[in-house]
Amino acid sequence: MSCELHVVDAFTGHPFRGNPAAVCILDGPADPGWMQEVAAELKHSETAFLHPGAKGWNLRWFTPTREVELCGHATLASAFVLWQTGRAGAGSPISFDTLSGTLTARRDRAVITLDFPADPVQAIPLISGLDKALGAAPVFTGKGRFDLLVELPTAADVCDCEPDMAALAALPARGIIVTAASDLPDFDFVSRFFAPSVGIPEDPVTGSAHCCLGPYWGAKLHKTELAGFQCSERGGSVKVALAEDRVILGGHAVDVFSGQLHV
Repeated sequence: MSCELHVVDAFTGHPFRGNPAAVCILDGPADPGWMQEVAAELKHSETAFLHPGAKGWNLRWFTPTREVELCGHATLASAFVLWQTGRAGAGSPISFDTLSGTLTARRDRAVITLDFPADPVQAIPLISGLDKALGAAPVFTGKGRFDLLVELPTAADVCDCEPDMAALAALPARGIIVTAASDLPDFDFVSRFFAPSVGIPEDPVTGSAHCCLGPYWGAKLHKTELAGFQCSERGGSVKVALAEDRVILGGHAVDVFSGQLHV
C-alpha cells in the first residue's frame, strides 16, 4: 500500500518550530494495525490518516503507541494539506468526521481555525506525589475528558519544569497539562503538555489541551478571547476563542516535507 505523505509544522509560522504532524492521504479506509505501524515508524507525536467521506473527510490520529480520540495540531496540519494540494477550495471550510464527532476547519488568509468541543476541567484533590513529580506545588489540579490540568505558581515553574516521566506515566490520564499565567506581554497563559503514557514524553504544541486551557483561563481572567504560548523546546502559540460549549483554536502551519509512503 502506498499513499501521499506530508509533514507539517503546526501552530507556528516558522519551519522546525511548533508541532510536526505527519499527514497520510488515503483512497479509503485502512487497517488500524497498519496505521499504527506507520505512526510508530514516523515517530511524530501524532500521524493523521485522511480519506474522503460522505460529507467531508474521515480523519483518525495515532501516536507512536496508540490511537487517540482528539488531536488539534494534526487536524490543523490535515486541513492545511487539503488546501495546499487543491483537494479543498481555497475559501471553503473543511469538515472532518472523527472519534470526537464532526470538527470543522476554516482559513482566513494564513490563519487556520478549528471548531473543537470545549472540555472544562473539574477540580480534584491533589494527587499524591504530583508535586514531587513536577518539582513544584500546584495551585490547582483539575480533570478534563482526557487530561489532568495543573496550574503552577509562575510561568517560570512551567517553562523550567523537568518532570519525572515515569511518575507522570502512572497517572490516570492521557496527559498532564501544566500551566500558569503568562509573564509575556502578548500571551495570557503559558503551558506544556506531557503524555508519556501514550508514547509522547512531551508534545511541543497541543491543540486539544487548549480545549481545557481556554475555558479554565477564560473563567479566571474573565475573557472570551485568549492567547496561549506553549513553552516547549520548539515552542508555539494557539489563539483561543470561547463559544458556549465549543472552542475555536487558531494558528498557522508550514509544509516542510511532501513525498510518497511505499509500504
